[in-house]
Amino acid sequence: MTEVPDVVAPEARDVVVVGGGQGGLAAGYFLRRTPLSFVILDDAAAPGGAWQHAWDSLTLFSPAQWSSLPGWPMPPPQGGGYPPRDAVVSYLAAYEARYALPVRRPVRVAAARRDGDRLLVEAADGRSWRSRAVLSATGTWGSPWIPDVPGRDVYRGRQVHSAHYRRPEDFAGQAVLVVGGGNSGAQILAEVSKLARTTWVTERDPAFLPDDVDGRVLFERATARWQAEREGRQPPEPRGGLGDIVMVPPVREARARGALTRSLRPFARLEADGAVWSDGTRVPAEAIIWCTGFRPALDHLAPLGVLGTDGRSQVEPDGRATSEPRLWLLGYGDWTGTASATLAGITRAARGAVAAISDALTLDAARPEPAAGSPALP
Repeated sequence: MTEVPDVVAPEARDVVVVGGGQGGLAAGYFLRRTPLSFVILDDAAAPGGAWQHAWDSLTLFSPAQWSSLPGWPMPPPQGGGYPPRDAVVSYLAAYEARYALPVRRPVRVAAARRDGDRLLVEAADGRSWRSRAVLSATGTWGSPWIPDVPGRDVYRGRQVHSAHYRRPEDFAGQAVLVVGGGNSGAQILAEVSKLARTTWVTERDPAFLPDDVDGRVLFERATARWQAEREGRQPPEPRGGLGDIVMVPPVREARARGALTRSLRPFARLEADGAVWSDGTRVPAEAIIWCTGFRPALDHLAPLGVLGTDGRSQVEPDGRATSEPRLWLLGYGDWTGTASATLAGITRAARGAVAAISDALTLDAARPEPAAGSPALP
């Protein structure tokens, strides 16, 4: 006879934050300064968000002071330079502890559903939380994207997305296609090309920023555009964006030895042992590293019916979902706040989202209860 587990009543909170990475922690900082009760649900076993899964040699391309969460600056790395991955992970763990944020882990959220005048957040292990508002901050790392290239199913070599790439030694002596012209593609190509025969494949010619431009400058430019749009002014002419390649030291070194001098446009299909272009050119490859980006990790919101065909939800400027007023989205990209997917930009987006949540819940609590037999207020 199959044993049926006990049904556990949902825990009640004013706000449930889904995701314990940089977005969830920044939201937690501001929620701590409200009277609202909240919990942060994180599917990872340890603090650090997506940074703990990044490749071993990854470094930020902004100084520590420009890569900090609200309230507490990131300590600069010993010896100077830009913070490495492990320093970011340590900082996020320490930040969580410093502000005693109520993070539960590991909790994999399976679904968010409507439950009367509340939202019900359900975990895969049967636990659930009933709340007046949900703030989704799951980021994109859990949803890596690879283009549907013909022949991917017949290609016999190794395929790995940048989300799961760890170190160049895994490809030593091999012929490797590095696909993608952003910062991850350039940084991974820079180190793999020292140990392997690499071919760089990009959608268009890679856009390299001047050597003296880093993430700090890019964030300042993004902020200037955001401010101009808010004030109804013409935004300044774009001069490099957050997706352009920052010339961090490993990328400059690769440029100096000629590893970044040429890239090919996308191939037409894959065969068992390599790639084929539309003009018949063939390049053998024992491995492909797909640096082709991510999509928002929003499957848990599917039961709410708020996702469009592009996998996104339409949102107001403060991140509130237009079709579900109890739901906010934070940190998925510019569509949820300028530069909100970056350490430098998450503070402004989190502050705005939490202020909007607080205002909405305060207004909701002030409404009178409907009289018996009358329709509920929207």
